[in-house]
Amino acid sequence: MDIKTVALILFLLMYVVMILKSEWKIYAIWGVAAAFVVLGILQRNPLYILSVVNWNVLMMIGGTMLVVWFFIESKMPNLLADIILDKCPNVMWVIILMSLFAGAVSAFIDNVATVLMIAPVALAVCKKLNISPVSMLISIAVSSNLQGAATLVGDTTSIMLGDYADMNFMEFFVLHGRPSIFWPVELGALMTVPVMMLEFHHLNQPVEAREKTVVEDMFPTFALCGIVVCLIIASFIPNTPKITNGLICCSIGVICMIYDYARHHERKNIVHALASVDTETLLVLGGLFIVIRGITDVGIIADAANLIIKFGGDNLFVLYTIIVWGSVVISAFVDNIPYVATMLPILSGITATLGIEPYVLYFGLLTGATLGGNITPIGASANITAVGMLKAGGHDVSFGDFMKIGLPFTLVAVITGYLFTWFVWA
Repeated sequence: MDIKTVALILFLLMYVVMILKSEWKIYAIWGVAAAFVVLGILQRNPLYILSVVNWNVLMMIGGTMLVVWFFIESKMPNLLADIILDKCPNVMWVIILMSLFAGAVSAFIDNVATVLMIAPVALAVCKKLNISPVSMLISIAVSSNLQGAATLVGDTTSIMLGDYADMNFMEFFVLHGRPSIFWPVELGALMTVPVMMLEFHHLNQPVEAREKTVVEDMFPTFALCGIVVCLIIASFIPNTPKITNGLICCSIGVICMIYDYARHHERKNIVHALASVDTETLLVLGGLFIVIRGITDVGIIADAANLIIKFGGDNLFVLYTIIVWGSVVISAFVDNIPYVATMLPILSGITATLGIEPYVLYFGLLTGATLGGNITPIGASANITAVGMLKAGGHDVSFGDFMKIGLPFTLVAVITGYLFTWFVWA
């Protein structure tokens, strides 16, 4: 058995374990990474192994998570939600505007953090009105997933794409003079409003916010806005180091910790902020960078690219369609982070072979992979979080309950993004 076959078997076994036993995914990924080094699939040079890890991506995610913890603690998200509630005539519009609000927030903040910020407010509203919170929380989770891919900092997959394709913050809005990924994502979000109106038209109970949440500290809000502003500024500076964005996010995270300690002299806040950083996601990504470099080095990525070209031929529309809708189906059941990490180099190989720009396939991948997770309750971390919160409150959510909302959301948003990206970028 040659080394390429061994690497492929180990890689597929890793995916099988992640699908069947998601709680074992860290062990599966790092076990395969270690095996790649021991078997010589990946160079045994420690410096080489460290070099294949994308530290910029890890630093961006970790730094942003720190700032988000202080942002949540400041209660600013609750105040924003109160303002929305005050503008809504009935429950249907509460669900719609809370969902759109969650989507807008998730364009700049991790999807799970967005759900954790907004779901408690939604639960409180539903309790006050004596209605089931299932529809509202599912809509919030789905909308968070939907718009996470709109900007460079909105989702792990968009951070990965930005780094891989060397796209800066502004290029998620306009790239080479054409509308970038932000616009199909937002257009898809807008098209889900009629879906929600149809789904929730019977929820016409009146609602109001009698008391507004008091925000005592605006610094975390300024810090979060500061991340976005600094990333925009950095995007205009040529030849910046590869880890510039990561340094920006981590630096502002550290500033938040220093500020909080200087103000409150509470070490426990620092401990809680550090504990809020999702080390599992960071470890998963770190291991995947190593594994993917291993299968790239032995030629598996090139073989996969050639296989897709064989099915799609030189017909870009067929290739694009396969990428978008294949990604929707796969990411409905598989975590989109390892999937996107695997597919990016494959698509790079395909477009290099065909001699075309890669962006139409990159954007198709991101559209399908991020929105496909909305179909099932296990397709995205935000979905799992929302369903877990509902279960803790005594509301069990079946696959059917979730798909009743998630499936039409997905189809409308994906079709919109699919058509927009094709006509703009093909």
